[in-house]
Amino acid sequence: MSIEQIKKDAIKQKENLSNIVAQAIEQAKQKVDSVEVSINQSTGISVSTRLGEPENVEFNSDGALAITVFQDQRKGSASTNDLSPQAISQTIDKAINIMQYTSPDPCSGLGDVDQMAFNPPDLDLFYPSDLNVDNAIEQAKQAEQTALTYPKIKSSDGGYFSSRYGVFVYGNSLGMLQGYCASSHSLSCTAIAEQEGQMERNYAYTSSRDINELKSSAWVGRQAAEKTIAHLGAKQIATMQVPVLFSADVSVGLIRHLVGAISGGAIYRKSSFLLDSIGKQVFPSWMTIFENPHILKGVGSSPFDSEGTKTVKRNIIEQGILQTYLLSHYSARKLGLVSTGHAGGIHNWLVSPSQPDASFDEMLKKLDKGIVVTSLMGQGVNGVTGDYSRGASGFWVENGQIQYPINEITIASNLKDMYKNIVAIGNDVETRSNIHSGSILIDNMSIAGK
Repeated sequence: MSIEQIKKDAIKQKENLSNIVAQAIEQAKQKVDSVEVSINQSTGISVSTRLGEPENVEFNSDGALAITVFQDQRKGSASTNDLSPQAISQTIDKAINIMQYTSPDPCSGLGDVDQMAFNPPDLDLFYPSDLNVDNAIEQAKQAEQTALTYPKIKSSDGGYFSSRYGVFVYGNSLGMLQGYCASSHSLSCTAIAEQEGQMERNYAYTSSRDINELKSSAWVGRQAAEKTIAHLGAKQIATMQVPVLFSADVSVGLIRHLVGAISGGAIYRKSSFLLDSIGKQVFPSWMTIFENPHILKGVGSSPFDSEGTKTVKRNIIEQGILQTYLLSHYSARKLGLVSTGHAGGIHNWLVSPSQPDASFDEMLKKLDKGIVVTSLMGQGVNGVTGDYSRGASGFWVENGQIQYPINEITIASNLKDMYKNIVAIGNDVETRSNIHSGSILIDNMSIAGK
């Protein structure tokens, strides 16, 4: 099937799903005060290879209709995979039945009508592919084969290729009914290296809304091999306190802890280390985190959130000061605030580099003596206290130069201190997730070694 035909079919699918959602809303309105209905249907293919041979081939075409009803401050939800009129009617009745067993909650209910995205922007998110199974397998195989050409790469944990698109439609009894199509494609490879009995494994990947913007299979295989080989001969280091440079792909996780800490649910439950922090200094005064949900083709772009609320551009951090929590309608009401359009998660966060020319090499020079963290292990982060302790591996640095790989260490601090002690952020920005950040240098952390 041609790409143009796939696009036509997806647009028709969106129209059909919009009609189904509209009919479900009208039917539910006869029985309850208010209702919201959403559906997300996805279609795609994923393949994996191992040592050049196909291992798994999966096709998927699935989705579910979710119905939430509200009456007398009570709420009930149910879902179905069956989109027949009879099944939808039964699902509405199930949601109403569940609602009758819930306690009244004055914070439940639909959002404010003036926050609904009645005219959402087109964010250019839909780039389906006509790639067939043989082509997909070949992409994964080529990544593996490239990695295996490196002498120290002894095996592979496989190549993986995925291509999918989805149709999302949301509607409610306030008159909101909108939908959009979005695609995603990815290619990855995991390599295994051996040297003098020591084994190392690492991976590389590329992802994009548009399959034509993926890095090549050769690039993925080469990156996987080089990253794996670079960690051969890893040593342990002594326990100490030194500066730590988080590589760009790892620093994304560091910022993601901020997402959890300022999410409305954590705030109203008083289970965050950043309670009562609006208007307070959390990061260095030069640092800004800007959210732009409307980047064309953006990984985290969305015209509205999962409650139909408009997404807007805003500073999350401005001159180091926290500007907002991340709120759904429910969490906003619990806190006496208004929704920020974050039901379902964040959008594109752009973390400002400390200097325009802060390349990774410049960050190493600024580090001078300490460690570069390229991989983290374990879940040792306490969202309530901010205490941070993770297993790590990476490289030892002296005189601004990488000396040798290190492993079997633990890095520890508190996220409040880590955020305030950020010395610099690089311009080597990681763009494959909804958080865009360069490498992050933190002044001082405790290192537990041998």
